[in-house]
Amino acid sequence: MVVWLRSGLTVAATCVLTSCTGWQSSFNAQAAQSEEIKRILLIFIAVSTVVWVAVMLVLLVGLIRGRPLREQRLDLDEAFERRAGSVILVAGIATTIAVLALSVVSYGAQRTVFANDPPVVTVKVTGHQWWWEVQYQADSPHLGFTTANEIRVPVGQPVTVELESADVIHSFWVPSLTGKMDLVTGQQNRTQFTAKNPGVYRGQCAEFCGMQHAHMAFTVTALAQDEYRRWRDQQNQSAPSPSDPLSIRGEQLFRGRGCGLCHTIRGTLAGGQLGPDLTHIASRDTIAAGTLPRNSGNLAAWIADPQHIKPGNLMPKMPLRSDELIAILHYLEQLQ
Repeated sequence: MVVWLRSGLTVAATCVLTSCTGWQSSFNAQAAQSEEIKRILLIFIAVSTVVWVAVMLVLLVGLIRGRPLREQRLDLDEAFERRAGSVILVAGIATTIAVLALSVVSYGAQRTVFANDPPVVTVKVTGHQWWWEVQYQADSPHLGFTTANEIRVPVGQPVTVELESADVIHSFWVPSLTGKMDLVTGQQNRTQFTAKNPGVYRGQCAEFCGMQHAHMAFTVTALAQDEYRRWRDQQNQSAPSPSDPLSIRGEQLFRGRGCGLCHTIRGTLAGGQLGPDLTHIASRDTIAAGTLPRNSGNLAAWIADPQHIKPGNLMPKMPLRSDELIAILHYLEQLQ
């Protein structure tokens, strides 16, 4: 019996501890904002634990000690009433102090969590059902560009994220970097963070937004500053012109089959605004807002029948022959 109990406790503790790590965890704090949120969370957990243990101990003492029944149940025990009054008064004062202390700590943390330092990078993120449009802002319009579902930022520099929604309420949440912030139609909200270490951190929509809410993820990749500048310069470039016959045919089919009415590929006649910008789709790690890793098989399956993979999304099933699918796929895979 002891062995089974010990094994059960070990398994339970393992499950609890493993849930506190990973690339989407508030305990894996990698920014000043997320560190402050983690610190506040641990303080609240500690205070709540002390209060819970104290209440359970008082309850246990009361159950063990008990009190003899009086002959007249309405008779008052003045000594007991005085002790009970004193305990209630002390508990009330302690509760007031604890609540005020936690309020002061929370208020102080807001200066870090809601920091408004001059940003080095400003990114506008627009939530759609069910993907993320990512626009990198710049002083000169020709230096800005648009991507989707994947955000890259420089390490050690403040990043401001401007948040809007194109349809329903979404919520931007990267636990390792910052707290939650809603995206509301017709309103612009802001959040800021400064990544401390290079790495890939997973984000998720944290507000139920429809049937594919669970498949609305994104990643934030923190890069060394030189590496980030090289990536930004590459993203600023237009799509390369197709150079081989299969890519040329794929580009023609992409426009001829109407893909360019919904998607943009900079440097071509494709200028649709309804779906994600595909100018550099081959440089991304995932497709369909983190639903699938980007590889040839998954990308082909998505082009052929996106409703099978992500029912309810706005991309229709395309009636393509196998040779047409291969040509379009080959063309998109050249868009590095």
